[in-house]
Amino acid sequence: MSVATKVLIRILAIGLLHCGHCRAQCPVDTVIVKGRVENANAHSKVRVQLVYPKEKRGESGEVTVEDGAFKIPIEFVTEQSSIFSNLPKRCSRKPRAIVITLLESDQASDEVDLAFPRDFQMEDASAYTLRSELVLKGPR
Repeated sequence: MSVATKVLIRILAIGLLHCGHCRAQCPVDTVIVKGRVENANAHSKVRVQLVYPKEKRGESGEVTVEDGAFKIPIEFVTEQSSIFSNLPKRCSRKPRAIVITLLESDQASDEVDLAFPRDFQMEDASAYTLRSELVLKGPR
């Protein structure tokens, strides 16, 4: 085997090792917020906002209340960012709180702040659901 062939084999082997490491990604988890609204009207919406440490706002979503109930899944990436790109990925990013807001004609009518993970339970390996029923109060 020639020297050039040996060098080429080493380069390919190192490249394959690095590619295998580069493909390892952190999972995407989901927070599922389900509840009901007392005195909901036809224009009632619920907004869910994830809040991370240092009051950093994260992923959010809105859903229209139907028949006084709502359910909204919010996905979040668990990869912890780092200023050093050569460090291994950390998959521990999680919100510290979940803010749920009832909107009536785009105005906040009721709001609940829930602690994460204390107010949630793991439904499966990547999904969190509320430990108890959530009830928001609409206008009377």
